[in-house]
Amino acid sequence: MPASGVSAAVLAARLSAVGLPTRVEEHARYTSVEAEVPETLSAESWREVLDVVAEADRFGLLATSLNGRTLWAVVRKAVPTTGDVGGPSYQR
Repeated sequence: MPASGVSAAVLAARLSAVGLPTRVEEHARYTSVEAEVPETLSAESWREVLDVVAEADRFGLLATSLNGRTLWAVVRKAVPTTGDVGGPSYQR
């Protein structure tokens, strides 16, 4: 499993510990974690959730009247390095 997958799995486990059901999905450039957020989440639980997603590269909350609230977080996969990372004009 790529490092992003491990990081995402840790995020998902911590969100699950708060009581949020989670989904983890691998994508070409990142691994995503989604969690359904109940309307009755306490302020203390929100603080824990924010501490968790702050470790992701990006996160947000999608709220709709039809689907409720879905929290999402993204962990980017590392870009492979090559001998010419900076390109021909790169100066050291």
